[in-house]
Amino acid sequence: MERQLETYFREFMNGVRARHAFDPEADRDQWRTAAVAKLRELLGGFPEEKAPLDPITTERVALDGYTRERVEIVTFEGLRMPMYVLTPDGADGPLPAVIACHGHGYGVKDIVGLEPDGSERRGDPGLHKDFAVALVRRGFLVIAPELLGFGERRFAEDAAGGPKANSCFRIAVQLLMAGKTLAGYRVYETLRAVDYVEGRADARADRIGIMGISGGGLVAAFAAAVDERLRAAVVSGYANTFQGSILDRNHCIDNYIPGMSAAFAMSDAIGLIAPRPLLVESGDKDLVFPRGPAVEAYEALRAIYAAFGAEDRLQADFFAGGHEIGGAVAYDWLASMLGDEPGAASV
Repeated sequence: MERQLETYFREFMNGVRARHAFDPEADRDQWRTAAVAKLRELLGGFPEEKAPLDPITTERVALDGYTRERVEIVTFEGLRMPMYVLTPDGADGPLPAVIACHGHGYGVKDIVGLEPDGSERRGDPGLHKDFAVALVRRGFLVIAPELLGFGERRFAEDAAGGPKANSCFRIAVQLLMAGKTLAGYRVYETLRAVDYVEGRADARADRIGIMGISGGGLVAAFAAAVDERLRAAVVSGYANTFQGSILDRNHCIDNYIPGMSAAFAMSDAIGLIAPRPLLVESGDKDLVFPRGPAVEAYEALRAIYAAFGAEDRLQADFFAGGHEIGGAVAYDWLASMLGDEPGAASV
């Protein structure tokens, strides 16, 4: 019986055809317009009117070479999101900015050099490698939001389970019952962080990038796919195939978006970033988003970027490692796309 079920659902999913798959023979701009609208719809749609951001700074700490602030903004009406804003010392004029999206762990503190209790980093930084700190040391203004369901943004019952327990399931099922998705909420809140950056005098509104790992890679990919204000993206430990990862093993519920496979292959959805710059990272020992399907997805992305005449704006870092930030290529690549050369972010 088990084998019968496996066979049935494997054949069932193999028979699903993505209605918005990229077609190199079709008009690429028409494809992108229709596909972006569909992706927004699948994510659950976004509010027609934006609530005032009402930013509040609650903490400011001077550190070695940069300043870390804790800022809260309004995302949805009645919902506030904490973020850490990292600013390099000695900045001369407005800076290119990067939105940094953490993955599963204990929340945003996991990428800004803090322990779960808010104290400064004492031990190993783990899979996230404090990549927000690495970015600010590279000269970026860095905005690191706390994704919904992690850290400070959990139900009390889940928070009692320890720092790495999350509220993904409880929030996701409530949103699904209302026709919304947790992925969509996180993407929209990330775009509110972009709104916040645009209002800062020390930021280059025309040079905003995004970088995310794992679940944060999903957020980074889809946020950049639906909003062209994000001029370059690094997707770490996520770009893959649905069949090779999301549908091949048990993932957190935040990865599942109703109707997604019937509309897109993962490479189609991420390919909506084209022709803007995109770099994907994948560790050769990643057991969550495996290397083989990651290479397959990258080859599909190459076809999309080639059709847009933007092959030079797509890059991959297939590094030796696991499900973790690579970084050896990403930080300098983002600098070349967003900050070092005049017009680098223009497409």
